[in-house]
Amino acid sequence: MEFTEVVERSGVLQRQFTSRRASRSIPGVLWTPSGGRRGPLVLLGHGGSGSVFDDHIVALARGLVRDEGCICVAIDGPVHGRRRGARSEEAGLVLLDFSQVWASDPAMTDDMVADWRSVLDELVADLELDGVPVGYWGLSMGTILGLPLVAAEPRITAAVLGLCGLTGPTRQRLGEDAARVGCPVFFVVQLEDELFDRESSLALFDALFCVDKQLHATPGRHGAVTAETFSLSARFLLRRLAS
Repeated sequence: MEFTEVVERSGVLQRQFTSRRASRSIPGVLWTPSGGRRGPLVLLGHGGSGSVFDDHIVALARGLVRDEGCICVAIDGPVHGRRRGARSEEAGLVLLDFSQVWASDPAMTDDMVADWRSVLDELVADLELDGVPVGYWGLSMGTILGLPLVAAEPRITAAVLGLCGLTGPTRQRLGEDAARVGCPVFFVVQLEDELFDRESSLALFDALFCVDKQLHATPGRHGAVTAETFSLSARFLLRRLAS
């Protein structure tokens, strides 16, 4: 793992990195406490058209690190962030590019799952985190690509998912993987979501195998997730990782 830009502020050390898995380059950000306190490891999956520097991802990471001593990590999704190269970062174009990859690349999900597991292996080894609880937080594209990770990775023992449904090019894969998710899940739904309707969202929630799962539904469109929802999801994750 090669670290580049390093910023320290208010007790939080933020480091950009590039990890490698075979020929793949995996760009990401690691947030750690400046002091010696060390809590759970939380993997953060950003949404579509954004990057690891989405405001809500950075705010969530900094809060978990500063207040709870967590270690947080995020990696850029396909054709997002530093994986875009010289292409435009205009949100509409990023979503269009992702939609095309989602529909045309059958290896996309497995590649991202493998990228995440490679980064997790590296962090556990480098930071001596063997036995530290691991959680996952990711909505929208963070669920499209993160739910399969949660299903595949036994070290993840609690997750926040949502803003996603049984629809789109990988709906069959999502349904099959949901049936393999056994850890506690906090699932977020926006009741007027223009991208994932209630029926498909509830179908994905119902497909989750786990018994310990909570549905958190609030009025509003896809991007109108409330600050309270973010807070409740973080508290759920922390409680389950501590149990």
